[in-house]
Amino acid sequence: MLDENGYRYNIGIIIINDRKQVFWAKRNGKDAWQFPQGGIKKGESIELAMYRELKEETGIGNADVEILGRTKTWHYYDVPKNLIKKENRSFYKGQRQIWFLLRFNGLDTNIIFPRSRESEFDAWKWIEFSEAPNMVVQFKKHVYCSALLELAPIVFESSKLEDIKIKLSL
Repeated sequence: MLDENGYRYNIGIIIINDRKQVFWAKRNGKDAWQFPQGGIKKGESIELAMYRELKEETGIGNADVEILGRTKTWHYYDVPKNLIKKENRSFYKGQRQIWFLLRFNGLDTNIIFPRSRESEFDAWKWIEFSEAPNMVVQFKKHVYCSALLELAPIVFESSKLEDIKIKLSL
């Protein structure tokens, strides 16, 4: 589902564990890492899209997470033209995302990627909260920073929050 400017409606998912580390997933067959994300289907609520994508991409079910918060506004990024399929270049520009922050209450063994060539991810790990923007592909970096900055006050007390804000500053 695209908006009038060519941005696909999308959700991003930041999963945090009890050590305040975030879930980081490797794209299937590539040396590229990111947070889970996915499109919102027509007629689907943002929250239902998040739960569907979470299960499809990570195997994590609703019972293993708790919603801590979400971004208040849409965050946008443009996809470089050379990464857009030629037939879509005239109308597709990038993603518009609402980001969810989830607390992971399950066991690491509950994280099971679907085993197929269409699977989004093939590996995962926990990383420090502020590391993700430095490890993601360049064109997503600003969105990762802004989403993490917006959601950081939910996770960190004020003394640690200032340090996180400095690390996430572009």
